Amino acid sequence: MLTIPVRTAESYEIFIERGLIDRSGQIIRAVAPQNCRKIAIITNRRLSELYAGRVTATLRELGYEVIFCLMGDGERFKTLRTVEKVVGCLLSQGLGRHDLIVALGGGVVGDLAGFVAGTFMRGVAFVQIPTTLLAQIDSSVGGKSAVNHKLGKNMIGVFKQPRTVIIDPDVLSTLPQRELFAAMYEAVKYALIADSDLFELLEVVPKTASALLSDRRLEELIACCCYIKADVVSRDERETGERKILNLGHTLGHALETVTGYNRFKHGEAVGYGIMFASSLAKELGLITKEQQDKIYNLVRSFGRLPSLDGIDSGVLLGAIAKDKKSVAGRAVFVLPNGIGKVVIRDDVPIEVLGRLLNRFLEQGL
Repeated sequence: MLTIPVRTAESYEIFIERGLIDRSGQIIRAVAPQNCRKIAIITNRRLSELYAGRVTATLRELGYEVIFCLMGDGERFKTLRTVEKVVGCLLSQGLGRHDLIVALGGGVVGDLAGFVAGTFMRGVAFVQIPTTLLAQIDSSVGGKSAVNHKLGKNMIGVFKQPRTVIIDPDVLSTLPQRELFAAMYEAVKYALIADSDLFELLEVVPKTASALLSDRRLEELIACCCYIKADVVSRDERETGERKILNLGHTLGHALETVTGYNRFKHGEAVGYGIMFASSLAKELGLITKEQQDKIYNLVRSFGRLPSLDGIDSGVLLGAIAKDKKSVAGRAVFVLPNGIGKVVIRDDVPIEVLGRLLNRFLEQGL
């Protein structure tokens, strides 16, 4: 079993191993509050049918009372309205301040459950059991939890670190290929931020779901991404400086999700477009060569065709970029590649350059 430490104010460990979900109870018991009696599993109906029984069995054997709170499946359910519904579920079933929440699901479930854990009774313990590749390599680690507002993604949130993260690559076998490969754009992000060897690994891993899921390098890929994020978060838990590099591809990506009502793109797909756009900006500003830009484009495109950009207005998209929570004094902030494995943060991209490249992006899809 791979164990990756995350050194924050409330340090914890990430565990990675195939079949680990069937031993999740023992891991949860080791990190649960001393007086914990009830454990609430926040998940959606489909995941409840697939995996909740396996988690519940290990917890009930250890004497815990397990309760369930179900939410809708998809980004459009990551709202304060859903938070209110879940909190009502927890209150009606008697979850207390010394009990624990388990987030069993992908990024949407993990984000919402983390937000609830950070605010319910001023904070209760929680554990992440991510069931999508995107959540396993990114969103389950680091303690950022948020819900969406109609004017922007992740605008209402908290920092709430989990007690542990339990990653079982075998649960990915039920994912559709689109969902699986949407996550690979986040892996590309990590490679560009800090690891040229990971970039090379991503160039050669299988590009079909069945082959990737059975490939022994899948655990290595997940671990590489977790190591990078854990390392960055350990040095900058609250995103006051270095942690901002983890937003590579997200300035445009979040804007695309916002202007399309969270219905057209998987999060990773929007980040894929954001990475290509950041690479285009980097090439325009002389930070990378045309050869490096082509390598980045080719890797992003190797994971399948991205959804269409048809009908997206450049002015509306530019407005969404301006409202991004990372903006500084009204200036858009971009994380830009400065080679393969290095990035820089820029808030001085000339508006005329941004507008010109954005128009080309929408017309040609880069």
